[in-house]
Amino acid sequence: MRGKFLTIEGTEGVGKTTNIEFIKGWLKSREVSFVSTREPGGTPLAEEVRQLLLATRDEEVCSKAELLLMFAGRAQHLDQLIEPQLAAGNWVLCDRFTDATYAYQGAGRDMGYELISNLEATVQGDLRPDLTLILDIPVEQGLQRAGERSQPDRFEQEHTVFFKRVREAYHNIAKQYPQRCVLIDASLSLPLVQAQIGDALDNFWLSLEERG
Repeated sequence: MRGKFLTIEGTEGVGKTTNIEFIKGWLKSREVSFVSTREPGGTPLAEEVRQLLLATRDEEVCSKAELLLMFAGRAQHLDQLIEPQLAAGNWVLCDRFTDATYAYQGAGRDMGYELISNLEATVQGDLRPDLTLILDIPVEQGLQRAGERSQPDRFEQEHTVFFKRVREAYHNIAKQYPQRCVLIDASLSLPLVQAQIGDALDNFWLSLEERG
């Protein structure tokens, strides 16, 4: 049986790293065989693309170049890791995927969605996540959290208005795809955030059992 594809999305400072560890624990408790990965990244070549994308630089990065790099890394990631793992029956847990491209490049960079949709179809075919958890937090709160943990990368140096467009895009994605997306209020205490995540995962598991 083919594995399931779970993705975790959200703007800066939503707590993806901490909550991915919680999800790993949930999967282990269900004795699910899985791999955890991230985007951009996930393979040696795709991790090199990640470094190109996140590095601060004096040269202005063209939005189309940024977008094409995202999908170049994604194509390698899909070919070398995601698709083989799913085909082998393993679940894949991915920190961000194409929803992030719609949010960050489509909305944040104000590129629109047509080109992204075309690249998505070319690179992914019919592949879409089975479940997407979107961790949501007010932009100012998230940026404050992110600023406390490390030096900001090229994306984290963007202005507040950029991240407000990204957050709005994530809300729109959640509304557009309610069958696979669950919006999680990540502004609450960690136990309450993880209770929401646990409920979403339990409901997903139940739906799989009902389908047999």
